Amino acid sequence: MAELVYPPVIATARAWFKALDLRFDIDGTEHVPQRGGAVLVSNHISYLDFIFSGLAALPSKRLVRFMAKDSVFRHKVSGPLMRAMKHIPVDRSKGEGAYSHALDSLRSGEIIGVFPEATISRSFTLKDFKSGAARLAQEAGVPLVPMALWGTQRLWTKGRKRDFGRNHFPVNIRVGEPMQAPAEESAAGLTARLRERVQELLEAAQRAYPAVPKDDSDRWWLPAHMGGTAPTASEAQSM
Repeated sequence: MAELVYPPVIATARAWFKALDLRFDIDGTEHVPQRGGAVLVSNHISYLDFIFSGLAALPSKRLVRFMAKDSVFRHKVSGPLMRAMKHIPVDRSKGEGAYSHALDSLRSGEIIGVFPEATISRSFTLKDFKSGAARLAQEAGVPLVPMALWGTQRLWTKGRKRDFGRNHFPVNIRVGEPMQAPAEESAAGLTARLRERVQELLEAAQRAYPAVPKDDSDRWWLPAHMGGTAPTASEAQSM
């Protein structure tokens, strides 16, 4: 079936990124499979992460179908777009339906995007991973593609106002080699390995990030262990 909505949305997003003069540093896009199903797994630090994660698949000419909370699909503007782009609504009280939908999509050769932390990390460090991504890959017999984003939190994140000015923000994206998901491995063990790999990619993206805070008031986007004023993981749990 022809993709009538996704390509124009991508073109609009790219034009917007150009208007904001975002400075992209993207590495590892060759690891996104050019055909067949896969689960693309990323950290989650911004409301815009699904857009940036999807960019990593474009060199392979793939479109990613993201699993997103169902409230996004009920919005009068975003809802029709999300459905037209074949993203997958997740009702957290009835997760079985979304899981089955994603599994069918993987078996039909789609790439499914998952944020296994489930919600944005206010500490900008990795939270615990849910096991759904690993279980999907195992059951569908497809690889996991780990990736990490850094810098996206400066545009729009939980608890902060949006900043869509022409600030020339750098955005770093790192994609790792596909991980096989053997059915005989425990989902917990595979999830732990996956989280370790995303952590490695996140640290690589952070090391390569060219920007530093302008002053003390601008240290909010750095995690505490990097000298920033973001809440620690334990502090973020109580927020």
